[in-house]
Amino acid sequence: MKKGLLALSPLMVFVTLYLVTSIIARDFYKVPITVAFLTASIYAIAITRGKLRRRINVFSRGAATAEMMLMIWIFILAGAFANTAKTMGAIDATVNLTLSFLPSQMLLAGLFLAACFISLSIGTSVGTIVALTPIAAGIASQTGANMAMVIAIVVGGSFFGDNLSFISDTTIIATQTQGCKTSDKFKVNSFIVAPAAFLLLIVYFYLGKDLSSPTASTDIEFLKVIPYLAVIITAIFGLNVMIVLTMGIILTGIIGISCGAYDFFGWIGAIGDGIVSMSELIVITMLAGGLLQLIKHNGGIDFIINGLTKRVNGKRGGEYTIALLVSIINLCTANNTVAIITIGGIAHKIGEQFHIDPRKCASLLDTFSCAVQGLLPYGAQVLMAAGLASINPIAIIPWLYYPMAIGIAAFLSILFRYPKRYS
Repeated sequence: MKKGLLALSPLMVFVTLYLVTSIIARDFYKVPITVAFLTASIYAIAITRGKLRRRINVFSRGAATAEMMLMIWIFILAGAFANTAKTMGAIDATVNLTLSFLPSQMLLAGLFLAACFISLSIGTSVGTIVALTPIAAGIASQTGANMAMVIAIVVGGSFFGDNLSFISDTTIIATQTQGCKTSDKFKVNSFIVAPAAFLLLIVYFYLGKDLSSPTASTDIEFLKVIPYLAVIITAIFGLNVMIVLTMGIILTGIIGISCGAYDFFGWIGAIGDGIVSMSELIVITMLAGGLLQLIKHNGGIDFIINGLTKRVNGKRGGEYTIALLVSIINLCTANNTVAIITIGGIAHKIGEQFHIDPRKCASLLDTFSCAVQGLLPYGAQVLMAAGLASINPIAIIPWLYYPMAIGIAAFLSILFRYPKRYS
């Protein structure tokens, strides 16, 4: 018991340091996560027995496994693609294209669809919120709709892509830690969350049927949306994600240069800036990998699994355990990406023990983390949306139907063993 708790103590140091200091600072983004992971990693090395060089070697093996390096390569390509597309104006073009298709008298449903499509295209909930919230706030002001409700629709829809997009951090980490393809995880996730999204679309249609739709503020540049569409379509058909992202980067270069958005050196510079933008996530991934390797080396992983599963029988209990773990870590870190990085390896071990399909395991990790993250008043997404709309973050929470819906849908997918093929 004592040995197991000692082995787990680095994880406790990380959570306590990050959580307590964030509460004291009253800002969950005041304390760099990298510093919390670095402190916990140094502590983990200090409490591990053996020569210092050997302990560091154990840490380094965990930080640079083949799976970790593959994940890092994908992060690099995803950052390069996202930034080159953004620099050439693809986000604005996608927003305008989406708004242009908003059907008359379907304002709220249309905003939800816009947030879903944009987030699926660009792979980030925060980016979607930054792009759409000012538009949504203006619509609410002009139509007299409830501001908190309209902003919550954008926040909720942004998690649709955060959960499903092939270039989302959470998707990349969930699939790599569980050893499955992004296209397979997409299929499982779609079965779970699509009914929830469709149901909410109907709800938003009735809530907003008496409001009028806006029109796109500028001309639509369909050409600039092509890289996003190409990435989504080729990834759905199962093409290797690294090939997909490389193709997307090349497309942004061809289209961006031809449209005059940048010259060749501007494109190269955008690629470099995109890679640099992923540096913190890469550092976090390596520190977390090394930290968890030391915890595993000291018997902490086995202690967690044995403690959580000694009264668990069958796949259903194993899946609930994974859901509980990622939800708790997400509550403590206010970051769904970090939550999946932190317990991805543990979830994989639990999945192996109870013969859980890796695709279902990856889907549960991503869906539960997004559901919890979407409901946190101190999460980046809600804080960003509230700041852009100049409203209290707490006012948005009761209207966040989509994060609630996917949490319930994921819970029911475990209870009723759905989808059957992956359960």
